Amino acid sequence: MGIGVPMAARKAPSGKRKSNTAQDAAKAAREDIMHFTKLGLLAGLAIGALVAAAPAYAQVTLKVWSIDGVDRPGIADTFSKEFDEANEDIVVEYRAIPFDEIVNETLRAFATGNAPDIVSFDNPDFALFSSRGAMLDITERVANSEIISKAEYFEGPLNSVTWDGKLYGLPKYTDTIGIFYNKDLFAKAGLTEPPKTWAEVAEYAEKLTDPASNVYGITFSARAGEEGTFQFLPIIQMSGGNADKVNTEGAAQVLDIWKSLIDNGNASRDVLSLGQWDSTGVFNSGNAAMAISGPWEIDRMVEDAKFEWGVALLPTIEEGGERSSALGGFNWGIMANTQHPDEAFRLLEYFVDQEDRIFPEFGNLPARGDIELPVTGEAKKDEALTVFQEMLQYAQPRGPHPDWQKISKAIYDAEQQALTGQMPAMDALNQAQATIDTIFKK
Repeated sequence: MGIGVPMAARKAPSGKRKSNTAQDAAKAAREDIMHFTKLGLLAGLAIGALVAAAPAYAQVTLKVWSIDGVDRPGIADTFSKEFDEANEDIVVEYRAIPFDEIVNETLRAFATGNAPDIVSFDNPDFALFSSRGAMLDITERVANSEIISKAEYFEGPLNSVTWDGKLYGLPKYTDTIGIFYNKDLFAKAGLTEPPKTWAEVAEYAEKLTDPASNVYGITFSARAGEEGTFQFLPIIQMSGGNADKVNTEGAAQVLDIWKSLIDNGNASRDVLSLGQWDSTGVFNSGNAAMAISGPWEIDRMVEDAKFEWGVALLPTIEEGGERSSALGGFNWGIMANTQHPDEAFRLLEYFVDQEDRIFPEFGNLPARGDIELPVTGEAKKDEALTVFQEMLQYAQPRGPHPDWQKISKAIYDAEQQALTGQMPAMDALNQAQATIDTIFKK
């Protein structure tokens, strides 16, 4: 039978006599009604089954961007996947973006209305977005949260997500720097404890340098980039300055000490170009007796360093003087143009709720004081972590300032000029100060 042809118009089977026309028509009409009624009921049941099988809610899609997952599994990609699998009403689309690209990529995306819902930045870059209204103010949401407690975060990391008295994000994890030292080489040189001041660092480095064994007294990173600023800014801060005041006597004094380390061969000239990872590799191989670096190195050091080592607080300018240290780490934030602020905050709460896992699973230090790091059973590692947790109490943020990248460049340019002998230390710092003054007076 052809679909769509009325039954009353269809031919009777061949060989059968037609009955009374009126009666046949009435009968055919009744059959038509019954047939279409049956089809309608079946269609209704089919549609009902489809509705029953479909979710009873509309799924929300959240986009998350971070550097995690670019070269190895990390916090953001791991936790985003977990949340996606555990929540049927929310789909999480995760994108890993390289460190050097995430700021500019996010700026472009925000300007064109294609920004992610949640993004993770290096902490000095956060103010670039929060100061321009690109991040969602979560002050009240955090205050009303049963999961997030603002009071538990260290002051430095919390300051990096604060702008104009309001909270625009949360610290993701943190790190800082101290001074690693080779206990075996120290014993050989008759040194029994790590240096407490930068003058002692120079004194110790001279005793520890052994050209015949290809051993430098110390290694650090003074490269022309953020890592150079990361290691030098604490010197400015412990001498009474900060990002807005860099030309201090103490900072010039330490630059002179660092220059003498390089000129005297107690530190390799490579410190002017090495990043922290490569610089600390020199220490791990036994070719430097001391190294300025951070907790991200501990696992590699346990594996690679074939000697006894320890770590101490970053030296001060004068004995018993002001302490400071670099504040590293990343922050989370919800972008201001998200269409799903409630769902995004739910995801942010999940990230925070997992923070007791970030050290044992990823080697990152929580930015909170209420999370105790588990004992690893590796004595050197546990002792080092205790030192870095103490150092975090003195860590200060880089900025925050929306033009941090320009400020940082002024600082590491001055450092390079002083250490390479292009300018006396104070002249280089004065030149940096003039640049920085124009930035802060905008």
